[in-house]
Amino acid sequence: MVLAPALIYFGVREFGLVLLSWLGVVHGTTMSEALTSWDGQWYLAIASNGYGGVPDSLVDAFGNRSGETPLAFFPGYPWVVQLFSQLPGVGMVLAALLASAAFGILAAYALARLGQLVSGGSRRAGLALVALFAASPMGIVLSMAYSEAMFCALSAWALVFVLERRWIFAGVCCALAGLVRPTAGALLLAVGLALLVAIVQRKDGWRPWLGALLAPVGLLGYLGWVGVQTGSLTGWFDLQERGWDSRFDGGLATVRFSGEVLGSARSVLEVGTVVLLVGAVALLVISWRRGLDWPLQVFSVGVLLMNLGSNGLMNSKARLLLPAFTLLIPIALALAKRKPTTMVLVLSAAAVGSAWFGAYALTGWSYAI
Repeated sequence: MVLAPALIYFGVREFGLVLLSWLGVVHGTTMSEALTSWDGQWYLAIASNGYGGVPDSLVDAFGNRSGETPLAFFPGYPWVVQLFSQLPGVGMVLAALLASAAFGILAAYALARLGQLVSGGSRRAGLALVALFAASPMGIVLSMAYSEAMFCALSAWALVFVLERRWIFAGVCCALAGLVRPTAGALLLAVGLALLVAIVQRKDGWRPWLGALLAPVGLLGYLGWVGVQTGSLTGWFDLQERGWDSRFDGGLATVRFSGEVLGSARSVLEVGTVVLLVGAVALLVISWRRGLDWPLQVFSVGVLLMNLGSNGLMNSKARLLLPAFTLLIPIALALAKRKPTTMVLVLSAAAVGSAWFGAYALTGWSYAI
């Protein structure tokens, strides 16, 4: 059934929105407010007025603001939101949510394909992977005015094209992803290494060469542009460290945070975040032992290194695991071999857990995610 990936994705995400609506009433917030909170406000402001027109009321994590602060947010998603807002009767908020929904669907079809392409894959595994992705613990972000859905869609298709040896398309998707999130560094590593192997092995003619030229354009182009605007080659990284205390420290902050949280159990969200980080590392080991296609493993390693190895807002780490959808592949492959009732029950439980966790993060938790 051609519509299966879309229906599964929408079914899981709509259930999450229903629970969000209910918890929003309990905590005195509307669904619109929840879905456009935190970074959503920055993206909407950039989409509406450009980088130079972001209201002064939007500040960094320390309550500070300069003319360069908005440059910390990549332009790809705001550009698409602005494009969607040109549709008749579509305001900026609706445009942002429609854009996320559309890219979520694109990601679903890429993951359904990915689940078939991997060793031992099948159509059932692909559909299970779609459900697991939609039911990620912070899957609610896929329905928000955030850039995760767009980045995951472009990344998933890039990896599909790598496995299919369609190098130009892989390079284009990688380049576009580089305009959406800094996590594109992990994608560039995976796609770039695959392209390099193809070039060294002299396979597929000139196509890997063109793919290799295209792949880094988006990420390096935006970082370079920010460098020009700030007068520093490390301008974007300086903005992240100055405004959000985000820098690579090799994981020291993550280890310290995990120890403090497990020692005090001060909140469900923080304990859940630590559990998810540990689970992600375990899934990485399982992927390696199972022999998952190496470009997918490289992507997983890259995403985890960028997440676990950075300082900054620890409460965002569960959200930052969303692009590591390749870690879900071993689970999808295992579920595909089980009885249909077992698979449905497990995926339903994941959907319920994701719906509650995401709704709580946006309504019951008072800090940024």
